[in-house]
Amino acid sequence: MAKRIFLFLAVNFLVIITISIVLNVLGVRPYLRSYGIDYQSLLVFCLVWGMGGAFISLGLSRVMAKMAMGVQVIDPNTADAGAQELLQIVGNLTRSANLPMPEVGVYESPEVNAFATGPTKSRALVAVSSGLLHRMNRAEIEGVLGHEVTHIANGDMVTMTLLQGVVNAFVMFLARVIAFAVTQAMRGRDDNEAPSWGIFFMVQMVLQVVFMIAGSMVVAWFSRYREFRADAGGARLAGREKMVHALESLQRFVEQVDPRPQPAVATLKISSGGAFLRLFATHPPLEVRIERLRNAA
Repeated sequence: MAKRIFLFLAVNFLVIITISIVLNVLGVRPYLRSYGIDYQSLLVFCLVWGMGGAFISLGLSRVMAKMAMGVQVIDPNTADAGAQELLQIVGNLTRSANLPMPEVGVYESPEVNAFATGPTKSRALVAVSSGLLHRMNRAEIEGVLGHEVTHIANGDMVTMTLLQGVVNAFVMFLARVIAFAVTQAMRGRDDNEAPSWGIFFMVQMVLQVVFMIAGSMVVAWFSRYREFRADAGGARLAGREKMVHALESLQRFVEQVDPRPQPAVATLKISSGGAFLRLFATHPPLEVRIERLRNAA
């Protein structure tokens, strides 16, 4: 727990310092002036903070995933037969997808799951849980890993980062513009009365929460869409029946989840159980995914 708290604080400190330096280099001045909002400064401010934080997290995603989940990367020269078999499966799939070999690792967890992450296709990580290795046969594992390799091939980590960055920037910009308009409307008819910055910041925070909830629905919708694409890609790489059997196996163990908090990799996994409301679910229901694969032409 102490390691995860330190990692969270360290990453946030790095994000703040890096973005502050970028804003200074770009010469971005405070966007609130005595006469109102400097919209150009506000737009740059929101883009830098919204996109910057998302891309710094992407750049550190592989390192963060290893630390948060305790992933043990497999040495290509290992003498362990099971580890070599896992490397062979990933190697065959990545060659079929014309991708460089990613890092392959295992993390200790009772859940039956796997994820892929990394800032680029050449710096990717594929990790599987010990629970998956103990409960799935080779064909099912191939289906799961075909799904994860497709995420890498589709550039889903970068696409999700871009989308999250745009949503962040839009939320920040719109919340500040509307909050300023509300503050101005509350000043009354006396144009010489100074605006209440306390009210401005309070309204801004409320609006950011509301808009971020709406933005999360958009991000979750795209995450569900990319899961369908990854299932289809996994079927092409590993075979449709292997992909279907992998999802059916996941369905049997869907209630077996890792008790650790894991926001950094939750959207990157092949399965997500117990989602809070369908609109916020990062993964479609497994039965829907299985049906779509079976009905695919």
